[in-house]
Amino acid sequence: MSRPHHVTFGPYAPPAPARTLTVTSADGARLHVEVHGPVDDPDAPAVVLAHGWTCSTAFWAAQIRALSADHRVIAYDQRGHGRSPASATCSTDTLADDLEAVLKATLAPGERAVIAGHSMGGMTVMAAAERDAFREHAAAVLLCSTGSSRLVAQATVVPIRAGRLRTWLTKHILGSRAPLGPITPLALRILKYATMGPGSAPHMVEACARIVHGCPRTARHTWSQVLDALDLDQGVRELRVPTAIVAGTADRLTPPAHARSLAAALPDCAGLTELPGIGHMTPVEAPELVTGAIRELVAAHIPAHTEVEESA
Repeated sequence: MSRPHHVTFGPYAPPAPARTLTVTSADGARLHVEVHGPVDDPDAPAVVLAHGWTCSTAFWAAQIRALSADHRVIAYDQRGHGRSPASATCSTDTLADDLEAVLKATLAPGERAVIAGHSMGGMTVMAAAERDAFREHAAAVLLCSTGSSRLVAQATVVPIRAGRLRTWLTKHILGSRAPLGPITPLALRILKYATMGPGSAPHMVEACARIVHGCPRTARHTWSQVLDALDLDQGVRELRVPTAIVAGTADRLTPPAHARSLAAALPDCAGLTELPGIGHMTPVEAPELVTGAIRELVAAHIPAHTEVEESA
C-alpha cells in the first residue's frame, strides 16, 4: 500500500474526513474512501469526487474544504493510488467497477449525487455511464480536464508538430517506469510545464508535485498503458445525465479539443467552460470555479430533502 504524500498546511492541505471506510470492488480490490461534512444530516446533498492519474483524494482538498460545510462529500483513491492498494487488473472496466462499488457503499438506495471527475476520474465516469448503479445514483456530472480517446496522439507535452514521432515520444515519456525522484526546483518546473498553466502560483505547483511524486511508479506506468489505449467514445454517448465540462486552454495533457468533442457528443451537455491560461490541474488551478460548478449542479439537479418528502 502506498503512503499518501501531500502538503500539510495551506488551502491544499486535505482536511480530516468525518468517516473513512474500505470498499471492496467487484474483483476484490480494496478502495480507500473518505466521507467529509455532515455525514448524518439527511438534508446534506451528496457529491462524489473521482481523481485522476497519479493523484489521490488530496487532489480535491480545496473542493472538500469548501463543500463539506453543507454537502456530504465522498472522495476515494483509485486503485493503486493514495491509500488504495495496487491491483493485478487495471482497465476502464475496473474503473467503472470501482465507482459502482463506492456509490453502492456510500449512498442510500435511490439517493442521487453530483459526480465530479478530473482527468482519469472523468474517464471513470464515462466508463461507468451504462452501469446500473451509476444510473441510479448520478443526478449530474462535472467533467474536468478530460477526454474519451486519442489522449496520447493529441497531447502537446512534447513541443513538436503532431505526428508519429510526437505520439511515440509522448507515450514513452508518460509511460516511463523511471522514478520521479525528489521534489527539486527542476522537478517543479517540469511538472508545471507538463501539467499546469504558466501563471500557476508556486504553492499550487508544490501541492500537485507532492501528490504526483507520491504515486507509486508501478501504478503510474500501469495506468498510463490503459490511458494510451483509451476509447470511451461510446461511454460519452451513454452519459445521459446533465453534464458540465471545465477545461483549461493551456492544458497540454488533454487540450481543449477534447472538451469540445465531449460537448458535441454528450446527450445532455450542461455547458462548456474554457479557462484562459489554465492547465490540466483545474481543481487546483481554479478551485473556486470548480467548486462553484459543483454547487450549481447540486442546486439545479438535487432537490431539497423537504421537497422530496412533499412530493412523495
